Amino acid sequence: MKESKGKKLKKDKFTVFLMLAPALFLLIVVSIYPFCWIFQYITYDYNGFTKYFVGFDNIKRVFYDTLYWQSVLHTFEYAFWKLIVIMPLSLITAVMLNQKLKASSLFRGIFFLPTVISSAVYCLIFYFIFAAYNGVLNGFLKYFGIINAPIDWLGGSSTAMISVVIVAIWGGFGNYMILFSSGLTSISEDVYESAKIDGANGFQTFFKITLPLIGPVLKVVLMLAITTALKDYQSIMVLTGGGPNNRTQVMFLYIYQLCFGNGASNLQIGYGAVLSIVSAFIVGVITLIYLKVSKKLDDVY
Repeated sequence: MKESKGKKLKKDKFTVFLMLAPALFLLIVVSIYPFCWIFQYITYDYNGFTKYFVGFDNIKRVFYDTLYWQSVLHTFEYAFWKLIVIMPLSLITAVMLNQKLKASSLFRGIFFLPTVISSAVYCLIFYFIFAAYNGVLNGFLKYFGIINAPIDWLGGSSTAMISVVIVAIWGGFGNYMILFSSGLTSISEDVYESAKIDGANGFQTFFKITLPLIGPVLKVVLMLAITTALKDYQSIMVLTGGGPNNRTQVMFLYIYQLCFGNGASNLQIGYGAVLSIVSAFIVGVITLIYLKVSKKLDDVY
């Protein structure tokens, strides 16, 4: 009897391993191996063709690279403004669409559509929308008399960061909305019916019932949103390239420009490898802090 149970347990473990094998393979090949691969270049000045041993010069350079540390601050600024808008917006939208209104499925599809479209494509569309001359946004504002002269949305230091954050929100909030919607569907309708019978209004229902019950989903979505915002750079690369005057330069865009510059003479893969490790460490620390804070909040409440 025990032998049959042991064989069944081994068989179940083997089945689980087979199911996880493709995901593990992709994780090793796409994530773990490339991350380990960069360690071989941290002590070299490497441009993709030739490499020269420079010892710890790349590591020392990190402490004096003001542009990199500015990009770190810009990354936190970008992440803060994105998160402070996209999380409430996606949650409120999910709650509204969960009210079983007419055409709610249609609106879910419309809001989710930017997630399906390539970020390079919709960023290029927004590039023409934000264009200083003949741009759709400036034309709209001038038509209604809101502005007298065109605004250089992507080229002005005061508007560039706002512009890229708006595009990031438009492109990402549908994904978080779907995640919140899946969490809302797990809440029993009986809970809401009981709240109505007790005389709870919409705000009370949202803060006293919906938010606490969707708490586990909210924690996971928020963690994904934080890590994604800290690693964003594709949309910024298309819209501003880190400009103007490095105003929208974020840390992973800076690393990308070092490792995949405009020519072999400009490539600094060794230094880029060091910054990749430092940036990964920063993101990891922020994630750990968030996990510890969320766990303490769970213990309190």
